[in-house]
Amino acid sequence: MYLGRFAPSPSGPLHFGSLVAALASWLDARAAHGRWLVRIEDLDAPRTQPGAAEEILRTLDRLGLHWDGVVVYQSQRTELYRKALERLHDQTYWCACSRREIADSSLGLAADGAQIYPGTCRSGVAPGKTPRALRLKAAGAIEFIDRVQGRQTQLLERDVGDFVLERSDGQFAYQLAVVVDDAAQGITDVVRGADLLDSTPRQIHLQRLLGYATPRYLHVPAAVNAAGEKLSKQTGATPVRGRQDLRRALAFLHQPETDDLAQAVRAWDPGLIAARRAQAAAP
Repeated sequence: MYLGRFAPSPSGPLHFGSLVAALASWLDARAAHGRWLVRIEDLDAPRTQPGAAEEILRTLDRLGLHWDGVVVYQSQRTELYRKALERLHDQTYWCACSRREIADSSLGLAADGAQIYPGTCRSGVAPGKTPRALRLKAAGAIEFIDRVQGRQTQLLERDVGDFVLERSDGQFAYQLAVVVDDAAQGITDVVRGADLLDSTPRQIHLQRLLGYATPRYLHVPAAVNAAGEKLSKQTGATPVRGRQDLRRALAFLHQPETDDLAQAVRAWDPGLIAARRAQAAAP
């Protein structure tokens, strides 16, 4: 059975960019006669806005994007992440490098803008230095077919470098949490924004190390403003107003515009979605 999910971060109200991802994943699940789950990614406490999760859920419900089962909160699942890290013990090491040190020795910038870590601490933390993050050794080429963006290939050690799974303060990284949660929930299909496309090879690498199945992926263009900035709370994205935003989201996805969600499900065609990383959101 098809099992999809929408996993927003509760850093503010649902905005248009998040609505596009939610609607695409909901339509894909319903068109496949599958189940659609909602998971709140609230691991990053400083970015979590009080009441935002509840407001996001109310907005989804008001728009008719009803979910199946109970809502899962990442902040309540840390024991699962800890157990996964224990299984990865032989593939991880502690790193004491500061951001400045990483920038000074970086192999360049990854596609998502992060510094590519050169593996400085692979042989051990230098005496007198304090560990800052637990990193996973990245090696090998990862290739997959995205249902919209097509064939994707990434050489992990060249394009990403060893990446963080946990901070020294106990904060688990998104890459680890999302992989563990998708596997635990039995997710078969991940539909989300293309701003996360370059994270997918790292997640597939983790899935293989942990013995998890790899879901199918479909990345829709990330919605950006006139300045080319991804819509977010930080770039001043306005909250979703109502069902008129559903029509805008359908148009953004190049689907027939309608106020009838049942009709939108029947007409759903991922082949119409533009195969691009980002796309301007119409006012």
